[in-house]
Amino acid sequence: MKRFRAAAGVFALGLAMSALSACGGDSGSASGSDGTLRYVTVGAPAAATNDPHGGIPNQSDLVRFALLYDVLAKPRADGTTELRLAASITPDDKLTTWTVKLRTDAAFSDGSPVRAADVLFSLRRIHAKSAENFGRFTMFDVAASRIVDDHTLELKTTAPYAEVPRALESITFVVPEGTTNFDEPPAGSGPYTMAGGNLQNAVLERKDEWWGGRPPTERIEVRAVIDPQARAQAVLSGQADVASSVSPATARQARGNDAVKVVRRPGVIMYPFVMRLDREPFDDPRVREAIKLAADRKELLDKVFLGFGKVGNDLLTPADPTSPTGIPQRTRDVAEAKDLLEQAGHGDGLELTLATTTSYPGMDTAATLFAQQLEPAGITVKVVNEPPDTYWTEVFAKRDFYTGYFGGIPFLDVTRVSLLADAPTNETAWKRPAWDDAFAEALATADAGARKAALGELQRQVRDEGGYVVWATGDGLDLASSRVADLPTGPGFESQFIERTRLTS
Repeated sequence: MKRFRAAAGVFALGLAMSALSACGGDSGSASGSDGTLRYVTVGAPAAATNDPHGGIPNQSDLVRFALLYDVLAKPRADGTTELRLAASITPDDKLTTWTVKLRTDAAFSDGSPVRAADVLFSLRRIHAKSAENFGRFTMFDVAASRIVDDHTLELKTTAPYAEVPRALESITFVVPEGTTNFDEPPAGSGPYTMAGGNLQNAVLERKDEWWGGRPPTERIEVRAVIDPQARAQAVLSGQADVASSVSPATARQARGNDAVKVVRRPGVIMYPFVMRLDREPFDDPRVREAIKLAADRKELLDKVFLGFGKVGNDLLTPADPTSPTGIPQRTRDVAEAKDLLEQAGHGDGLELTLATTTSYPGMDTAATLFAQQLEPAGITVKVVNEPPDTYWTEVFAKRDFYTGYFGGIPFLDVTRVSLLADAPTNETAWKRPAWDDAFAEALATADAGARKAALGELQRQVRDEGGYVVWATGDGLDLASSRVADLPTGPGFESQFIERTRLTS
């Protein structure tokens, strides 16, 4: 999202292990070398969907889509672009017209070839669903884009945009032209096809003739389970081979258990404390700076993520290739925080209310600990724990001060979703026309080095003046049977592609 950002907030807790069995968790399939991989991931059954182009709140849906459908491109674990259905993506001199040449050997599961018409239809459909997918393709003029031949199309952008390959590293799931009925999964050209089950417990079988080569595992079962403890227990009890997104406590407990292993995906999880710049007292930069200085980031990392991660420096996308380097680490300075608050007229103390929830493991712990850390600076914080099933609709992007979430998405996506003045969820009210202009100018810069430097400078400004307290980035943690190999290790969208994951003997 990941944004793969779970803004839809449907990840309510509460599905117990018994529900895993009740929903078909033990399907009776046997795992083994070249057999069946049983993959349990985050998903709320009520929100599950067959539509790969709108809002996709469930990781289980994304994993299933990545198996069923091809995308034009995806990110690698190191942040570079891996072309998939696209064979090449090249711009004109103005960076406003991009020629996309497609592979000629891709075919849908019904045997028909994947054509440029199918790709453009899918991209237009994604664009039409901007309200659902956070404006995923608003940088494209899809009406002016055109088909050149069966395997070539021209994509037009609304302004010079040098990062089109990265923009296409997302939900460019291609379905046949004219598809309107998504009650059942339409034909896809991905490495697997649906063989049975349902949205909550899907059974997929490999396509030996897939252009990317024969997948190593004959069958993959993708189960949607909302409770992280239930997902972990499925692996520990032998009902599943992989449980994605388990808690740090589970990962720690698994140490010493030779039957399982923990796969870490660095820099995936972030629970920033969000302050709105257009409301008191956060409209005063001295208050924001004081709050950032009062945080003990190492203590938060150790107690919330149990050390599975890195201390944050208020940069929203530290793993992004464009993230600036050489910025001094912000460290705790209570005396300076108190001085700044006094300058801002809060020498007698400041009272705040911080909202949080339990949608993701440790969000509530982080808020409580942060409140304690702010107290020596003269800031009294009341922590309000809101229900997870309404947090992302009633609190997210609405409250003055709350615990947020980012799931490893790149800087360009964070900007589109949360930083541009017209971003659909500009939760900190970061509205600076000069910053927006500089962002557009950076994207109009053909030189990659100069563009990277410009994007890095924009991130530094948000870090210094914005409304995010990024105290740490936690690792994504998957629990797997010791027989599982080749799980994805990258953040965000990359982690959804499991077609090369396999079982050893």
